[in-house]
Amino acid sequence: MQFDVRALDRSTGVVSLVLEAVSAQAATAQAQQQGLAVLRVRPKGKAGWSLSRGGSNQAFPLGQFSHELLTLLEAGLSVVESVETLREKETKPERQQLLAQLVTALYQGESLSQALERFPGVFPALYVATVRASERTGNLPESLGRYVVYQNQLEVVRKKLISASIYPALLLIVGSLVIVFLLGYVVPRFARIFEDIGRDLPYLSRLLMDWGRLVADHTLELLAGVAGSGALLAFWLTRPATRQALASRLMQIPALGERVRVYQLARFYRTLGMLLRGGIPIMPSLAMTSGLLQGHLRGQLTQATRQISEGMPMSQAMDGCGLTTPVSSRMLRVGERTGQMGEMMERIAHFYDDEIARWVDWFIRLFEPILMLVIGVAIGGIVVLMYFPIFELAGSLQ
Repeated sequence: MQFDVRALDRSTGVVSLVLEAVSAQAATAQAQQQGLAVLRVRPKGKAGWSLSRGGSNQAFPLGQFSHELLTLLEAGLSVVESVETLREKETKPERQQLLAQLVTALYQGESLSQALERFPGVFPALYVATVRASERTGNLPESLGRYVVYQNQLEVVRKKLISASIYPALLLIVGSLVIVFLLGYVVPRFARIFEDIGRDLPYLSRLLMDWGRLVADHTLELLAGVAGSGALLAFWLTRPATRQALASRLMQIPALGERVRVYQLARFYRTLGMLLRGGIPIMPSLAMTSGLLQGHLRGQLTQATRQISEGMPMSQAMDGCGLTTPVSSRMLRVGERTGQMGEMMERIAHFYDDEIARWVDWFIRLFEPILMLVIGVAIGGIVVLMYFPIFELAGSLQ
């Protein structure tokens, strides 16, 4: 199989050649044996840019890249020098190849946004648009700084939600494991011991003992069924349609649905505000941020976008389509009067974040004792029902 290889020769610069090899890795090894630094490997006849090892772009640290690039630019290095420096310091071959391809594109006369656009799996459209807008104004460091702050703010919100859910998740996992151990190991052995007196037990105890005998007689079949059900559930949860359906269900729960809506609106307003402050017009910005909303909110944004394109004020369109709260509606009108809509949207997102943080803290404080009570009642109930045969046996002995 033939591969098109683009590589960097120390004496002649960037070269292109065709190599015969069984795989992209073998073609890379051949080029490296010739003293070349491989920039790109792809099967002959295929268009587009790709890395020689698929899937590595998914692990590219975009936030770290942006922060380091911003630091180098503020130190006075040019864009090409900054990307070259990042390539030289990188230790992972996959990321080195990606940065080397960026350097090659820059040396060929492309702008940074054009070079980044070649890798949509690494650099999202939002990032590319931010860089492109900064190239028009000639202020790339400011736009990168704004994007770094934007990512940090999103990360802070995400970490708050994760840290708040760690203890309830651990409590739920440990409690579930204890219940599974009782039902799958302890109860079957009790059922064998007290099999002869099962008819004299209370109804719930008889059901528990019947379950124990079922587990003892069909252990392998039940394990296979549980494993198969778990695999099907995991597959079902990974489907996009399933996640959308679950999100729609959550939105229908009165209290929880409103918080999910506010969380989505916070991300939407923060992203839209960053794009507007970066100089991107309102209509492209709305198109790029529509993917942040789920379910019916996306349809409402489509309707609001159409009204804005027809000349309706943004605050009125957003309010009429249900994409605001009383606070954000007033703040949008203030942003329109002052001409600082981007900054006002970021303030709205910050207000939403504080509101979500307070609600999550209140919910966790209420949910943790309730969860402990439910798990305690479940475990205690199983233990009590298991002890009824012992009480019955003790009574019969007397």
